[in-house]
Amino acid sequence: MPEYTTPSRPALALALAGEAVRPALTLYLDVHSSPELSGAEARTARLFGDRLAALGLEVTRGVGGHGVVGVLRNGPGPRVWLRAELDALPLVEETGLPYASGNGAMHACGHDLHLAAAAGAAELLARTAADWRGTLVVVGQPAEETLTGARALLADGVYERFGVPDVVLAQHAAPLPAGLVAHGTPRAPVTAASAALEVTVHGRGGHAATPQLTVDPVVTAAALVLRLQTVVSRESAPGDHVTLTVGTLRAGTAVNVVPDTASLGIGLRALTDASLDRALASVERIARAECAASACPRDPEIARVNRAPALWGDPAATAAVRAAHTALFGPERVADWPASAASEDFALYGGAGDALHGAGDVPLVYWMTGVAGRRQWAAGPDRVPPNHSSRFAPEVRSALPAAVAALTAAALDRLGGAADAGSGS
Repeated sequence: MPEYTTPSRPALALALAGEAVRPALTLYLDVHSSPELSGAEARTARLFGDRLAALGLEVTRGVGGHGVVGVLRNGPGPRVWLRAELDALPLVEETGLPYASGNGAMHACGHDLHLAAAAGAAELLARTAADWRGTLVVVGQPAEETLTGARALLADGVYERFGVPDVVLAQHAAPLPAGLVAHGTPRAPVTAASAALEVTVHGRGGHAATPQLTVDPVVTAAALVLRLQTVVSRESAPGDHVTLTVGTLRAGTAVNVVPDTASLGIGLRALTDASLDRALASVERIARAECAASACPRDPEIARVNRAPALWGDPAATAAVRAAHTALFGPERVADWPASAASEDFALYGGAGDALHGAGDVPLVYWMTGVAGRRQWAAGPDRVPPNHSSRFAPEVRSALPAAVAALTAAALDRLGGAADAGSGS
């Protein structure tokens, strides 16, 4: 496992310049203690937008829902976008932190850290405007957890309204040592393609005492859950890294009533979009076949709730940002990130979303930023609560300065230098 070492002095000096971390930390604590679910991020969006406006950015609110876009123009040069997310997860927080949420939602994936780091980076860039040229666009995206927010922003014409980016940058919290960043490689996607389905099995309800007069959709759903496991074990090549999870199964209201329907929530992930397509086709075929085998009175309803493509970083831009991070943190604090089965809608800002934005293959750079404190990491990586855990708890005192520094360094690398004022686009 990576050795836990203190982040380098230049990284901390950059993050602490002008005390940018202090207001970023205030934002983090506020957002963490009052999380909002996907599509309901009104207060979070207001806080983030107010902070950007206080830094001198021109702020537009209500983009693609509760989306926030802040623009800082600083002469001719590249147009660099920083993207962070607004939404939380429907989890009861069990971290025991003094600023823990108590409203049944939780920032269990680090979106509060991403927002705070983006605000901190915006402050540093605003304070050092004499050292760079171009246009900085900072985006607070809603509804990432439901994989619908990026699509909503792009459908609302975010590129037409705020300019096609020369690069879009984003980072994501990960259970790695705080102060360490990890980049994907050109050989594999950073995150997987994914899709969510809602399958409704139609039976014929009745009295539990006369099961012969019914078609029990619960039995069909149970058979479907088991049969679906063969999509991974027998229909997908091991190298496809397909995963299938039946995350929800809902049916019935009483033990003495056979219900009319049963609903299954099914999640699929794969490292390539082609593998995901094959798995989706298998799920639909098996669902229809199981319903036919059970003599269901009608075919199942199969609704695709969402879908996200695999995320590939732009090779040249990623290499440049990785070099900037290596210069900032030192090579011991920059690692490779293996392809992950986690999923994101960030890929839609690039070529995967061309049908939405029409801007072609916009370069994307996406990296992981560590959040585990020294004591957490010393206990063993398997003891660090992962993302989406009710005990996920970044060690914010070390994770936030490093995240601010990483995002600022990446933006400065992609923006034009002061000497390039006459040569930008």
